[in-house]
Amino acid sequence: MTVQSGRRERKKAATRQKIADTALRLFLERGYDAVGIRDIAAEADVAVTTLFSHFASKEALVFEQDADFEHRLAQAVTGRAPDEPLMSALRREMHAMVRHCTADGAAPVWRMIDGSASLREYEASMKLRHAESLATAIAADPGLSRTPTACRTIAGFVVDAHALAREAADPEAAVDEIFGMIEAAWESTGP
Repeated sequence: MTVQSGRRERKKAATRQKIADTALRLFLERGYDAVGIRDIAAEADVAVTTLFSHFASKEALVFEQDADFEHRLAQAVTGRAPDEPLMSALRREMHAMVRHCTADGAAPVWRMIDGSASLREYEASMKLRHAESLATAIAADPGLSRTPTACRTIAGFVVDAHALAREAADPEAAVDEIFGMIEAAWESTGP
C-alpha cells in the first residue's frame, strides 16, 4: 500500500511540475496576460480541472514554490539546532532563498512579475502570509520570549529582506547588510 501511495504522490508531483513549467514557458514566450488557463492546460495535456486541483489561480502558477518558501521560513525557526540563534538560522535560509531567486534565468520572471499588477498584488499577499506564518513560528518558540508585536515586526523585516536582496547588485552582501539591521532590531526587543 505504501508503494502505491508513493507512486501516486510522485505522479501528482510530476503533473504539478509539468503544469508549472509549461505555464512559465508560455508566460515568458507570449507574455503573462496573453496566456489563458485553457492554453496552459492544453499545452500541458491536462484538463482545466486538473490544473486547478494543483493551482488555485493563474498567479499561483508563477509562484509555484510559494508553499515551499513559506514552510522553509517557519522550518528555519522550528528546525534549528537548540543552541543556534534565531537570526543565524533565518539568515542562512534567506541566503538560500535569494540564491534560488537570483539564479540564471530568474531575471525574466521577475521582470514579468514587476510588469503585471495582478502578479505584484499576488506577491504582496503572499509576503503577508509568509510573514504571518513566520511570526507564528517565532512566537511559538518558548525560548525566544518576545511580544507578538515584536515577532510580527521581525517576521515582516525578514520577508521584506528577500525582495530587497534579490534586487540588489550583490544579493549575498545585501542579505548580510539587511540581517545586521534585523539582528539589531531583534536584540532591542529582548528580555
